[in-house]
Amino acid sequence: MQQPDTTTKQSKLTLTVFLAVVSIATTSAQRNDLHKTIHELAAQVDGQVGVAIMNLSTNDTLIYNANGVFAMQSVYKFPLALAVLKKVDQKKLSLNQKIKITKQDLHPNTLSPLRDKYPDQNIEITLLELLHYTVVESDNNACDVLFGLLKGPRNVQKYVESVDVKEMKIEATEEEMSKDWYVQFTNWSKPRAMLRLLELFYKKKLLSTSSYEILWKMMAETSRGNNRIKGLLPEGTEVIHRPGTGPTNNEGKIGAVNDVGIVKLPNGKYFAIVVYAGRSTNDLAMLEKIIAEITLAAYKSDWLN
Repeated sequence: MQQPDTTTKQSKLTLTVFLAVVSIATTSAQRNDLHKTIHELAAQVDGQVGVAIMNLSTNDTLIYNANGVFAMQSVYKFPLALAVLKKVDQKKLSLNQKIKITKQDLHPNTLSPLRDKYPDQNIEITLLELLHYTVVESDNNACDVLFGLLKGPRNVQKYVESVDVKEMKIEATEEEMSKDWYVQFTNWSKPRAMLRLLELFYKKKLLSTSSYEILWKMMAETSRGNNRIKGLLPEGTEVIHRPGTGPTNNEGKIGAVNDVGIVKLPNGKYFAIVVYAGRSTNDLAMLEKIIAEITLAAYKSDWLN
């Protein structure tokens, strides 16, 4: 009987290992190239920048300024919506239930298409409509009504902790943030924490299929911050996102210009991206451009394609 060619088998194994090592080294080099580009773009900002990107097919991740702590501003409407829809999945809330909103709930001097539509009125709208105003229109009054429905921001924080997302804190309502520039920093996260929440959402580990589809559609229709993640991507690129913007203080520092989301690549795969900028004297347009350029660099990177 012919004996196996041991030398041939060893050669094939060696080649396989060699190719695997080359692949890992190539991926690492591509990720490092993107990290260098992000560093160069972030260096243009007078303030903090934090970035987290994940290839959602491989889980390969890039983090820039891993320990940076950033005010989320309206980005936190994403975990808020997740917490509300989880209650819907648990049959503790219904999307069709009517929510009473008094004119005292519709505060002036804040972004609120809901108030603009119903000035000085007591109204009833469904929970689904309230979510739409919060996620799509970034309505601050609608956001606080949802917080009230969940009995406060701390219960959204408990939800985040329940899905094992750390390095994120949610403590203040939109109304509370509006009273003091520094309060926004009580609602904070590190970039990798929000990246983890996006990953769990994308992989459908947080909500029922129906709730997932509702929130995906709403985030795809988000009407704010479209010069950020979406700003330089090819027209028609599938993007879901939730931006956040903070006020400027007396020293000329803007608290936060953020965007977080999920982007579809030409190859049909997806990546998640978090870009936070804050405590910056740069103007809004410049910070939005930096977010757009970082996203485009990721979109075109060999690391993701």
